[in-house]
Amino acid sequence: MPGPFIERHSIDYVPCAERHGKVWHLWPVWFSGDAHLATLAVGVLGIALGGNLLWSATAVIAGCVLGTFFMAFHSTQGPQLGLPQMIQSRPQFGYTGALLVWGVALFTYIGFSAFNQVLAGQAMHQLWPSVPANSRLVIIGLAALAGAIAAAGYDKIHLAQRTFAYLMIAVLAVFSLSAAFLLRFPAANWDPAGFRLTPFLTQLFAAAAYQLSWSIYVSDYSRYLPRDVGVRASFWWTYLGAFIGGAWMMLVGTLAAAAAMQSSADGLFPGLGSALLLGALLGLVAISALNYYGASLTLVSVADTLTPVGRTTRVRLVCLTAAVLISTGIALGASSDFINRFGDLLAVLLYLFTPWTAINLVDFYWVRKGHYSVREMFNPHGLYGRWNWRGLSAYGIGFLVMIPFFSTGMYVGPVARALGGADIAMVIGLPVSALIYLAACRSLDLEHERRRCAAADVGLDPAPLAPAPHEASSTAASGLKLT
Repeated sequence: MPGPFIERHSIDYVPCAERHGKVWHLWPVWFSGDAHLATLAVGVLGIALGGNLLWSATAVIAGCVLGTFFMAFHSTQGPQLGLPQMIQSRPQFGYTGALLVWGVALFTYIGFSAFNQVLAGQAMHQLWPSVPANSRLVIIGLAALAGAIAAAGYDKIHLAQRTFAYLMIAVLAVFSLSAAFLLRFPAANWDPAGFRLTPFLTQLFAAAAYQLSWSIYVSDYSRYLPRDVGVRASFWWTYLGAFIGGAWMMLVGTLAAAAAMQSSADGLFPGLGSALLLGALLGLVAISALNYYGASLTLVSVADTLTPVGRTTRVRLVCLTAAVLISTGIALGASSDFINRFGDLLAVLLYLFTPWTAINLVDFYWVRKGHYSVREMFNPHGLYGRWNWRGLSAYGIGFLVMIPFFSTGMYVGPVARALGGADIAMVIGLPVSALIYLAACRSLDLEHERRRCAAADVGLDPAPLAPAPHEASSTAASGLKLT
């Protein structure tokens, strides 16, 4: 049985009577989600490929604007449905068909966690050279701390993210102000004529894809919010947190690309490099907790699809333990080239989520317009079927048309090669997947489906007590929320 500090729910529906929290709590979750070393590394790509500071910074900001847009719209689904993000894929892909995206999500969660554990070892070595870069103690320690936060669950993750957000805002503010007054760059770094297409596009779409990658679990952290918080509020609080955290951290990487981060920061303010590196290291703990939590929910979903295991806290904790052990095993066995090789693999995994995000959002906002049956999502023989050809077809075609635009260390498509290695696959996959899914859904009898949804979910939430006559007018007025 869950104790007072352990979340009670797993992948099951969160009843309206148990909803709590404030919508502004979303911004520190996603600010902290971006304030760590992996995000900083994204910001160096444009400079590393020969771009100047002006256009690399512009590409970072534009990429974050684009990628965060889609990610924040996923966040608004949480309060409306009260379900984890991945479970929401069943109406588009089917009860069993959703395993396709869940498998990729699970691999991504565990892979990123292992990646972060290896990065943590390297960061500790840079802070304290006596600590080996592949220290087993550091790798296991990060896993244990992040796993403990993930085990406590939703509320404790929100609390940890808020605390860390305030710390990183202070550190980043000092660094940024120092950089603004003390750093001097050659004039060529600010020359608009220094525009180069390949570094600009590479940096832009790397930033966009990185922000888009949060889409696979963003509504996991909004599903306890009251349903009436409104789409606009949940969108903007998520967007502001993720955009500011992501763009700010990437720009720090862009500024420090010409030198190691620590020496660059220490040149501005003695000891600041160590403080920035330590803060970014703590950020790896925070984001690993989110990854482990998402992995546990996804693994419960997979197990429950294959064979009924129950959607209990105990099952979630067992799945969480499995995810922590697997990622730690990968990190402990990682080779010296793990960072580079796994970075290429993660790029492919991000490609796999581009069609999914288009299909999921189009279904929620344009096709079904938020009308779903929670109970039918957990019914293997129900309304959504085991396999949904519409979502699966749109996904497959959307992914295939992206292949010529891929640009990774493992494969460079012909179009990407013609563009000098620039990767624009995301802007191809999003509209193609969306349009194919929209066309396939023209045969859906949505009115009939809505009636079935309403009938299936009768009694899902206990009916609220009727207001007293003198309270009726104020209750009605308070229900007018912008959605």
